[in-house]
Amino acid sequence: MSIETLKWDNNSLVLLDQTLLPNRVEYRKYFEVEDIANAIEHLIVRGAPAIGLTVAYGIALSAYKSKNQSSDIFLNSITEACNRFSQTRPTAVNLFWAIEKMQKIVDKHRSFSNTAIFEALLNEAHELFHQDRLICRQMGRIGAALLPEKSNIITHCNAGALATSDYGTALGMLYSAKNSGKSINVFASETRPLLQGARLTAWELSENGIDVTIICDNMAASLLRKEDITCCVVGADRIAANGDVANKIGTYGLAIIAKQHNVPFYVVAPVSTLDLSITNGDQIPIEHRHGDEVRRIMNNSITQTDVAVYNPAFDVTPNQFISAIISEKGIASPPFSKTLQSWKTND
Repeated sequence: MSIETLKWDNNSLVLLDQTLLPNRVEYRKYFEVEDIANAIEHLIVRGAPAIGLTVAYGIALSAYKSKNQSSDIFLNSITEACNRFSQTRPTAVNLFWAIEKMQKIVDKHRSFSNTAIFEALLNEAHELFHQDRLICRQMGRIGAALLPEKSNIITHCNAGALATSDYGTALGMLYSAKNSGKSINVFASETRPLLQGARLTAWELSENGIDVTIICDNMAASLLRKEDITCCVVGADRIAANGDVANKIGTYGLAIIAKQHNVPFYVVAPVSTLDLSITNGDQIPIEHRHGDEVRRIMNNSITQTDVAVYNPAFDVTPNQFISAIISEKGIASPPFSKTLQSWKTND
């Protein structure tokens, strides 16, 4: 893919600033854990897999910065980094998955030198990045098989290369279908309040040669009623054991409308997004963000500055509205529990 979301460069982390897209393509270099945590909180980097990878590299960076200190100070700095990252965005489980992966590396190498632990952490972050690339392409190939030769698809938010190391989850399915010769036309919902569909998905798809049309979020019902829509395809930030899915706010409404019109609703996400410790979607923590994200559009005020705002970043789609969940392990159909359990057990 032509889009590079993040990379490790000479003992620093480089992130594409997604708040500036599509008007500017600008990369920022990070040398401090706090600055990386702020980048996650302010959506400079976003998307569950990309957040997980950013956290992994951030923990490696904390080790690099303190490797010349005493062992106690060194290990404490890693713990502090893990704690700081855990406070950034509560819904995306890949964040906590990455922290757990890195903590296991520390535990395994605790008797080693500081430098050796840093190198092991950095190697683990590189491996997670490499595996994410392979997983995205595998999900893409599996999901593409569900699409006919000519498909009109609705997607919500951005679950593409910008949300991962490369290729994407939901959009990876579309890229794979296009690369196999299928005709793919996408309707991307704008995704208020921060317009990830209009700003990010439309730009990303256009950059990669896929026809895309923007719709306002409240146009989906009319589109599904009047047009020949093949399916809806979205990503996920956390999937409960029963197949309930947390994703960008507005996903639930789109799923309800799709079911009303007998249009398949597909969720594409890696196994790392599964959280089997959570029985159902009611237990998924939902992040609420600042009201100014709703009061303003692209820094322009659209309402009173003091009006009350309800601004959850995510909603939960109950499993009865989901036609299939696609991961690198295959396709899960309802009821989801046994398949999801087997995927996680064999991971």
